Amino acid sequence: MGVKRPGNSQGLSPSALRDKRARDKAMAMTDDRKKKKAENQRIGQRSDSDLHHASSGTVRRTSIAYNRATAGKELNEKGRHS
Repeated sequence: MGVKRPGNSQGLSPSALRDKRARDKAMAMTDDRKKKKAENQRIGQRSDSDLHHASSGTVRRTSIAYNRATAGKELNEKGRHS
């Protein structure tokens, strides 16, 4: 296991980190993600809420806790959601 450092919080090995960054960039550059990013910029992101893209294609402003699926979930002994 690699060392946990800024930019490598999962402690990935150098080759795994390089592969993950390539996958993440490829996903971020898909037409669907580009459209969602542009739409978020038009709507205006705020620090107190998230914009949730529903499967129906609509966008709604939601609380950060709800959109990141943390509302009502308990943390386990490692501080992770179960």
